Amino acid sequence: MRFTTEVTMLTQNDIRILGTVFSKYGYVMTTAQLTAEKLFYRDIQRMLDEGLIERVRWGYYHWINDYGASEVIMINRLFPDAVLCMETALFYYGYSHRTPAQWNIAIDKNSSRKRLEIDYPAIRAYRVKPELLLLGETMGKVDLEDVRIYDRDRTICDVLRNMNRMDREI
Repeated sequence: MRFTTEVTMLTQNDIRILGTVFSKYGYVMTTAQLTAEKLFYRDIQRMLDEGLIERVRWGYYHWINDYGASEVIMINRLFPDAVLCMETALFYYGYSHRTPAQWNIAIDKNSSRKRLEIDYPAIRAYRVKPELLLLGETMGKVDLEDVRIYDRDRTICDVLRNMNRMDREI
């Protein structure tokens, strides 16, 4: 008797349906959301093996496709408590014409360092005291996505305070 382990490939219709499911969540889903959509471990493994999704960090998966979401959606999903700051805010307000190489975010200094260990998108986290985190926070839009960002005054104050840690060209 011969045993075979047959691995079936996903059809184009399956891929289209999975893409639609991921699009409802901004192309970034947690394991809990996948389970709620009746996609379980074996389904996740198959999507990983076929290169449809990538694991961003533990429990978070990103749909890989040309029409997928921008990095800002991933930042919002991975760090809902973060506020855009420093070079990212300078670029947003037009004070710098140099596109930042990484997303600069301010997070609570008491949050776990482990959650910052991601390969993509590139981030630089500034750990801030909880009572100062919301000081100067406002809402903005990046790639048509609502984001939390520091206002102009807070951005300039942060840049002056951290001038030695920034690129001299900026």
